[in-house]
This record gives sequence, C-alpha cells and structure tokens, in this order.
Amino acid sequence: MAESGSDRGSTSKGNGGLSSMDSMESHRWVFQDQDDSEIDFDDDNDDADFTLHNDLDSEDEDSLYQKLIRTGPRIDSFGVEALEVPGAHRSDFEDASFGKSLFLVCQTLGVVFGDVGTSPLYTFSVMFSRAPVDGNEDIIGALSLVLYTLILVPLIKYILIVLLANDDGEGGTVALYSLICRHAKVSLLPNQLASDTRISSFRLKVPSAELERSLKIKEYLETSLALKKLVLVLVLAGTSMVIADGVVTPAMSVISAVRGFKVGVPTVEQDHVVMISVAYLVILFSVQKYGTSKVGLVIGPALFIWFCSLGGIGIYNLVKHDSSVVKAFNPIHIYYYFKRDSYKAWYSLGGCLLCATGSEAMFADLCYFPVRTIQFTFVFLVLPCLMLGYMGQAAYLLDKGGDPTQAFFSSIPDGAFWPVFLIANVAALIASRTMTTATFSCIKQSTALGCFPRLKIVHTSRKFMGQIYIPAINWFLMASAVLLVCTIASTNEIGNAYGIAELGVMMMTTFLVILVMLLIWQINIVIVVLFSLIFLGLELLFFSSVLRGIGDGSWIILVFGIVMFLMMYIWNYGSKLKYETEVKKKMSMDVLRGLGCNLGTVRAPGIGLLYNELVKGVPAIFGHFLTTLPAVHSMIIFVCIKYVPVPVVPQNERFLFRRVCSKSYHIFRCIARYGYKDVRKENHQLFEQLLIESLEKFIRREAQERSLESDGDDDDSDFEDDPSRVVVGPNGSVYFGVNESDNISIAVSEASTSQEPEKDLPATSDPEQSLESELAFLHKAKQSGVVYLLGHGDIRARKDSWFIKKLVINYFYAFMRKNCRKGDATLSAPRTHLIQVAMTYMV
Repeated sequence: MAESGSDRGSTSKGNGGLSSMDSMESHRWVFQDQDDSEIDFDDDNDDADFTLHNDLDSEDEDSLYQKLIRTGPRIDSFGVEALEVPGAHRSDFEDASFGKSLFLVCQTLGVVFGDVGTSPLYTFSVMFSRAPVDGNEDIIGALSLVLYTLILVPLIKYILIVLLANDDGEGGTVALYSLICRHAKVSLLPNQLASDTRISSFRLKVPSAELERSLKIKEYLETSLALKKLVLVLVLAGTSMVIADGVVTPAMSVISAVRGFKVGVPTVEQDHVVMISVAYLVILFSVQKYGTSKVGLVIGPALFIWFCSLGGIGIYNLVKHDSSVVKAFNPIHIYYYFKRDSYKAWYSLGGCLLCATGSEAMFADLCYFPVRTIQFTFVFLVLPCLMLGYMGQAAYLLDKGGDPTQAFFSSIPDGAFWPVFLIANVAALIASRTMTTATFSCIKQSTALGCFPRLKIVHTSRKFMGQIYIPAINWFLMASAVLLVCTIASTNEIGNAYGIAELGVMMMTTFLVILVMLLIWQINIVIVVLFSLIFLGLELLFFSSVLRGIGDGSWIILVFGIVMFLMMYIWNYGSKLKYETEVKKKMSMDVLRGLGCNLGTVRAPGIGLLYNELVKGVPAIFGHFLTTLPAVHSMIIFVCIKYVPVPVVPQNERFLFRRVCSKSYHIFRCIARYGYKDVRKENHQLFEQLLIESLEKFIRREAQERSLESDGDDDDSDFEDDPSRVVVGPNGSVYFGVNESDNISIAVSEASTSQEPEKDLPATSDPEQSLESELAFLHKAKQSGVVYLLGHGDIRARKDSWFIKKLVINYFYAFMRKNCRKGDATLSAPRTHLIQVAMTYMV
C-alpha cells in the first residue's frame, strides 16, 4: 500500500481536452513518480528520451506510476536577481519612496558601515608600526597602497560583484551555500525532495543545455562526495571566521578610539585605556538586545556626522598642510614603495588590509537593507570620506611629521579635538555592532541549514524579519572580546588578529563566488579567471603578511576560528549520521499494514502530531510509541519541520501533505517547510489551526480529483484497450500508457495525489458522502484535542567504531545536543499536551 502525496507546485490549469496543449511553448514538462522525483526535459525537443529515474524504497512503495505534469514557465537566465517571478517573495524594501530611502540610508550607516568607517583610526597606526617611516616617499607609497586597496576590495569586489551574488537579499557565506545547494544537490543531508523546487520563492533557474561547462560542474558536484565536503568546509571555515571577526572587531575598534586619550591627556596610561575599553564593550553588548532598527536609527545620524568629520578634517589638512598627496592616486608609487624595501612593504600589507575591514560585513548584513541602498551609500558617501580622511592624515605627516602611529588623532585641528574624539568613540561603538549583527545573521542561517546547534533567537523587529538578536552568542562574543582586550593590549597585535579573521572570510567568499560564477551566472571563463587571479592572488598576498606576525599573540583568534569550525563540522556530521540512521531504521510499511487500521491497539479520540525529521517513510519512533503506549490517537499526522535552501517559503506553500496507507488508517504526513530567513513565531494554537486547515483543503482537493478521475475514465472508455494512449487531464496534465489492467492509480493534479490501489479505498459509491464523512471525522478529532508526540532520537557510536568517532559522537556531539535548544521549546509545544519518548541509535 503506497504513500500518496501532494505538493503545492504551480500547475497550469487547462480547460480540458487536447486544447490545453496549446500553451506548451511557455512551460516546461517533467515526469513525476511516487517518490516525488522528476525528470526534466525540454518541451521543444521532439526526440527527447523519456526515461524515468526510479529511486523508490520498496518498504514504502508498492506501485509505480508515471505522470507527465506541466509546471510554471521555465526561466533560463541566472544573472538577474531582480527578475519578477509570479508568486515569488517580494522584499520589504521594494518600491520604497524617497523619504523611506533616506531613512534606510541613515540606518545603513549605523548598521553596515560602522566597521569600515572607523578604519582610519588604526590603519596607518598598524602599518607604520610594522614598517617604520624612513621618508616622505614611504608615506606616499603607503597612502597609494591604502587607496587602491579601498578601490579593489570594498568597491570592486564587494560592492560591484559579491553583493550581486546574494540569495534573494540574503548575504554571507551561508547564503552563498544555500544558493549553490538550490542549483546543485551538494547538501550532505539527504532530505531533498523534488517538490521543494516547486516552491515559488525557490526561483530555480535550470542551467541552459548549451552551456556544457555549467552542466559538467553541476554533475561533478552532485556525484563527488569529496567536492560536496569541500564546499561545506569552505562555508564552515568562512562562517567561523565571521564569528571570530565578531570578537576582534569590537576589541580593535574600541581600543583604537580610546587610545586617543593618550594624545589629549598625556598622563593616561595603557592600563587606563584597557579599563575604559572593557567598560565600553560591556555597554555595547548590553544594548544589543534593543534591535537593529531602533539602535540603527539612533546611531545612524551619529555615523553620518562621523563621515562628514572624516571628510572635513581631510580637506582641512589637504589645504593647510600638503595637497601634493593627491599624487598617491598614481599606482607607480606602490611600485616605488616595494622597490625601496620589499620586505618592509610586504610586511606592511597586514596593516594596509585594515582599511578594508568591514567589507564582509557589507555582504553579511545584506539581509537588513537592500543592495542598492548599500551600493549608493558606499559609493557616494562612505568611500569619498574615507579617501579624504586617509589623504588628510598623510598630508599632516608630510608637513608636521610626529608619531605616525597616532596619525589620526594628531591630525585633528586643536579646537576640534575633543568633539571629534567623542564622535570617534561613538563611531567605534557603532563599528563594534556591525560584525555582531553579521554574526547573528550567519548563525541563524547556519542553524536553519543544519550547521549550528539550535539557539534562542529573538526577532527585534515586527516589520523586518531579518533583524535578530541571539542572547547566548551576544554574551559569548562580549566575554571573548573582553578577554582579547585584556590579554592582547597592543593595537598592532590585535590588528594582526583582525587581519587573520578578515582574510579568512574574504578568501572563503571568493572561492564560493567563483563557484557561483561558474555554476549559476555562467559568465565568460575569461572573466572568472581574471576575478580569481586578481582577488584570490591579492588576498593570498595579504594573508602571507598577517601570518608573518602570528607569533606575537594574534594566533589566539586563529585558534578561536578553528574551534568554531570544528564545532560546526561536528554538529553537521552528527546530524547527518542521525538522519541517515533514522532513514535506515524507519518502520516497514508491511509491518504497519499488518497491524491493521487500529494499529494493533486502541485508537483514542484526538489528533496526535508526531514530530520527526524524516521527509519520507514512517519513523521508527512511531513503532516505539506503539510498543510503549496502550493507545494511539484516532488521527496521526507525522510532522516534519524542514528548512529548504530558500530565504522565504510563502505561507500558502508552507505545508506539504501526503496520505499514509488507506483512508481507514487516518494517518497523514505533513512537511512544514521554512526558509532560513523565515520566522517561526506562531504559537502552538496558530500552528495547529494552519495545519488542520491545510489538511482539510488537501482532503477536499483529493476527493475532487478522484471525482474528476472517475469522470475522465468514463469519457475515455474508447481508449481502454490502447496501452499507448495519451490522456490530457482537466488541469492540463498529460498521461501516457494508462490502462486499468496496470493496477495503477493516476491522480490528475500535482497539488494533490492519491496513490492507493482501488481495492484499498472505502467501498462507497458516493464520493461526496465519503468526503463529508472524513471531514466530520477530522473535526471530531480536532474537538477531542491535539497532543504532541515528540521523539528524542540520540545517537551513540558502536563499540567497534574508531576512537575518534567515539570521541566526536559520544562526547562532543552529545554535549552540544544536550545543551542546545530543546525540541519542545523550538516547536512551542505546550507541556500539558506533550508526550516524549526517547530512542538511541547505534551508528
């Protein structure tokens, strides 16, 4: 007896008969089987080889049918992110008015650009600490190096290229991974369904057949386990560096700003700077819970004043001291800088990189603001002010000399020192928040895709669902930043640690964007090679410089990143093993059918929602319930909370229902699909209401389609003896070779199918009576109450396993699973309606 299924794809409705074939030109056609797998082929290929990929589990499926369905219009272009797709999710920021655009620019300054905006506080300081100035030419060469780093990394790489590789408005390494998973089956967790690709916000753009390179890359990725693991390693390494960046950014920004006290008040000691910095950090992380919108609105104007101050001071110094520094725009001075002392120039690259800190934050914080707002703000405000600020510092040093490690505060005019110092400290606090919010976003995305333990996530804005706060991570980052400031008080050493974290995530992003270019954008290979050589080569050169100073204490941040990487990899590895084991141990359909419709026990009134992670098959935990409890509920729904590689799943496509066994069993499967940006804020009453309403719609559609099927059988009686006949269903679906003697039940809609052999159906001659009877049964069960059946599946390594596997599974993974957010809290299940049963699998 088969599981019957439905999915909420977008099937075109026809008017019946062969007339529905007229619109074939604008649609794609796929074979669909019971396993929900598809074979896609072009409708304009008359010689297409119609083959069916059969990947059915013999325990779950007893019959096989082939069905040709018509889906939505095919989209052949990959490179248009703003492409209008009917039914697709629209961004909260689309069609913004001019006033709202200014409001967003103000918020963007306070959230996205705080990090890169405070880089003038410490860039020259670290550069000239690593490579002391021997003459004016060194200052011009260092300035030229900084200017072109700003042009190449933040402007060209991130603003003009990387930001376009967003996943429907989501940025960061995890969003890139999701984007790649949507176009190639590279996820190691084997819970993908073909029905996921028919979610309207999936926006899958199938690679064009003429681009063999893209198809070959897709094939290599899907067939090579090593390549899948490599992509995952790149993503986890990049995410771990983002978290490390969230630690070192506050430390570097705050301590650099507070160091200005030593210029204004010469009696201030380094210990005082550390104490004030620690107090700043505690205040900073304490206000993080108030949310991005509220804090961004308050601090946005402050950062606008900061950028105006940077630009104003820069212009003042250019006019008063030495305007000849504009010659630094000639890149020949970089060549002269390296020619005079190659080692010193190479070593200074570790400090020069700091002018581009915050570039990754622009991408990771993309979920908070639209791409165009970030691009516009950076090009017309942030970049000009930064360049003027650096040029003003260089002009002051050329004219007045002085301590180059205090270039910024020394270059401030005497009358404006304390106001600018105050603004600089406020800007440093703002900059510290930039990577913190980016860290929150990356961790939420990682959790949704199974790469990070579940944590409590607080949504700080009702309007913008991407704005979040994670308390546990917030306090963890605060403790780590305070420890870093107290342990490494030297700006040079913290700057080197900063460079390690920044370059780590930059390089991982570069690798993933290269893959996006090849697989999704399908652009000219020459452009891909140029992008790889320029940016990957530049980042490797910078990375070699920061590695030179790793022995000074900055190795701590590298160790921190490695620990975070191992934690995420172990969680993903354990989750994958657990899921694969549950698939192997799932309950046999033969056993379930052998128990009969009463399941060998008493069917108590009510609805039982059994939560599990399987998207197919009957979970073994259900058999454990049957052997543990003296009764089960009259209606059972297997509920699987599944995150798909899309930012948002529309509410009307949230639930995917299927029937398990025949109607007399009253067992259903429900897959509740969420995107990694989706907010699960509904309480259990609302969730129950939405689920039962969707189930009722499924039952109604199923009955309607059975009625249409029986009508179609009467109309097509002349073709019963022709095994090669073609039948066009009322919804435009086409069936080949349908014959009653095949004992195959055909449904006529992608949205609701029933795969039960006719002998298992209720023996009623009135479909409407059967429908009303089942709906009455559903309503009666609902009135009796809903109970949550929660199964805790733990894994342990077998005794004959390797020592490392035992260590990883039995201790590390078990510790994280024990301390992560529990299932009942995640599902908002009321404890008065909760039954929990635990199982342990040996892996």
